[in-house]
Order: sequence, then structure tokens, then C-alpha cells
Amino acid sequence: MGHDLVPSRQRKNAKSMRRVMTDAELKLWNELRAHRLMGLSFRRQMPIGPYIVDFACSTRSLIVEVDGSQHADPENVERDEVRSAYLRASGWTILRFWNDDVIRDIDMSASTL
Repeated sequence: MGHDLVPSRQRKNAKSMRRVMTDAELKLWNELRAHRLMGLSFRRQMPIGPYIVDFACSTRSLIVEVDGSQHADPENVERDEVRSAYLRASGWTILRFWNDDVIRDIDMSASTL
């Protein structure tokens, strides 16, 4: 997706989110960046349609999300389901990990990819 196809506001939001990553996101990013995982290229905080995903590998149509406890709240679960349905319908596969799992066992989380 080219920059001209991403609304300016969404591009600014993604850039801002890259500057304030959670500890779990940062830990996973250090495993994914620079083609460290099976030579795959991942982007962080990538806009896809109306959403910004945590990590995406375009060549494999793979999204990796790292979720905090707020994603367990019923209203957020429903919102995540709508978001995931949109992304799946757009051809993406989504893997979700809890922050705590990434922090406690990054090797297990990364091996799931």
C-alpha cells in the first residue's frame, strides 16, 4: 500500500504508535525486525484499510497482534472480532498473543509464527 493511499491522519497515528510501543511490542519487534525471523520482512504499526496493525508481513499476508488486558473486555472483544473479520476478508492471517506471554516467553511466542 503506497503512502498516497493511506490518509495523512492515519499515517501520522501509525508513526506516533511506533514511538510509544508497549514493552511486549518492543520485545517482539526485536525478534521480528531486520529479517530475523526466517528471513521475513515485517513492518510495525502498519495501516491496513481503516486499521493499524501491530506487525505485518506483506509477503505472507500475516498480521501479528500483541494484546493487553483491555482486549479481554467484552466491548473490545466485539470490536476486535469486527476488525479481524475485515482483515481476514482482505486476505490476511492474524496471530494474536497476550502481552504477558510475549514478556514471559518470547521464544515460544516467536516459534508460533
